[in-house]
Amino acid sequence: METLILGWYVLVETQSVLMLTIYASMQYLGTLLAPMFGVMGDRAGQRTLLSAMRGFYFLLAATIMTLAFTGLMSPYLVLGTAALMGLVRPSDIGMRTALVGETVPHAQLMGAMSIQRTTQESARIVGATTGAGLVAGLGIGPAYIVVVCFYGVSCLLTLQTGAARPVKTVQSGQIAQPSPWLDLKEGLAYVWNTPYLRSVMVLAFLLNMTAFPIFGGLQPYVAKSIYGADQKTLGYMTAFAASGALFGSIVMTRFSSFFQPSRLMIYASIAWYLVLLVFSQIETAELGMVVLFFAGVTQAASLIPMAAILLRNSDQKFRGRIMGVRMLAIYSNMPGILLAGFLIPRLGYATVAAAYCVFGIIMTVVIVYHWRTALWRNDAPSNVHYTISLDA
Repeated sequence: METLILGWYVLVETQSVLMLTIYASMQYLGTLLAPMFGVMGDRAGQRTLLSAMRGFYFLLAATIMTLAFTGLMSPYLVLGTAALMGLVRPSDIGMRTALVGETVPHAQLMGAMSIQRTTQESARIVGATTGAGLVAGLGIGPAYIVVVCFYGVSCLLTLQTGAARPVKTVQSGQIAQPSPWLDLKEGLAYVWNTPYLRSVMVLAFLLNMTAFPIFGGLQPYVAKSIYGADQKTLGYMTAFAASGALFGSIVMTRFSSFFQPSRLMIYASIAWYLVLLVFSQIETAELGMVVLFFAGVTQAASLIPMAAILLRNSDQKFRGRIMGVRMLAIYSNMPGILLAGFLIPRLGYATVAAAYCVFGIIMTVVIVYHWRTALWRNDAPSNVHYTISLDA
């Protein structure tokens, strides 16, 4: 709801696709901090960290609500708030995934990640449709009352999940914890020296740089400038994309055991690019929404096995840091969407989006070829369905 409301507000108030892309990129500032959030999660516990993060969202949303009701709201204040939110929120999904990994056995992670995606996409569907309707009917202030309430409830519910404290391991009689910086260095080294982890991180970087700007950040521009529509249409577009992802997640909960995770991730990533390539050439909202549904399906089919691969065969003490590095890959969304904002006024949306998709497909093939032993072989860790716990 919040992303849709504020993205539309910035676009309408400034009439600038560049300002829209700046707003969208502001939400990813904190990706550079994500590895340290992973360290904090491993040290303090995922539940404690997530609860604090959601309390922070509550305070920022309450600030926007107050500005809206007092008539002091402006695009620049929205950008400033988005920058503060962007320092924290990029790490949310990673820490949430780490919390799932903390509570679910390794053999069930694919199904668990699929279930998590169903809740996430259900929220996107409801948020997109109700958010657009609330703003159109009541204005930003009343709509933000709902946003603030949801953040408050989410903080309270998060306090009821997972373990209150992380599991501590003491080695060689050592009691004192190493410094957070040493923890961070150890986590980065673990990811770098594990081929299947490093290859998946590179693929995640590529997807965030080239696919996500088309699938998410540029949708307000498509709705307004390509389709000539209003925020309700934008809400429906978001809902159709989320519905596709929800459908894909449900299918994955039932049939994930029939697929080799890494190969499914690769095929689905390429399919996602192909669907987005079709979407980029469509000029009618109705057909565009249908294609967005299939884009959502392929997105879910690529990201669910990706998350399972990262956590399933990895040492449990590195869960938070692994997902922190995974969220670091989201940083590529910022240069990707800013570059699109620069190129679209010069080359046109359809040309730029198509170029992103073609480049993404080529680089995906290059990644798979370079790390074919870690990603493609039948006996690769990323393709094995069930493994013995590293703690055994």
